[in-house]
Amino acid sequence: MKTLKAKYSNGVLNPMEKLPFSEGVELTISILSPDTEPKKDLFAKAAGAWKGKVDAKKLINDIYADRLVSGRKAPKLK
Repeated sequence: MKTLKAKYSNGVLNPMEKLPFSEGVELTISILSPDTEPKKDLFAKAAGAWKGKVDAKKLINDIYADRLVSGRKAPKLK
């Protein structure tokens, strides 16, 4: 997979760098337009989203309790 930038002009995508493909080869192209690029601040916006909805101390205790449960059999050492 190769990622590159291209400019769209008069109905044609023009790569902004030389491509390592033979002339006439068919390619499948996925386009990520500027308005659909992931927003870098989404993580920051999500911070605190669970506030008041989840009991943090209970969640932490449940996580640690689940770590103590094991379905694995004890290994047989020789």
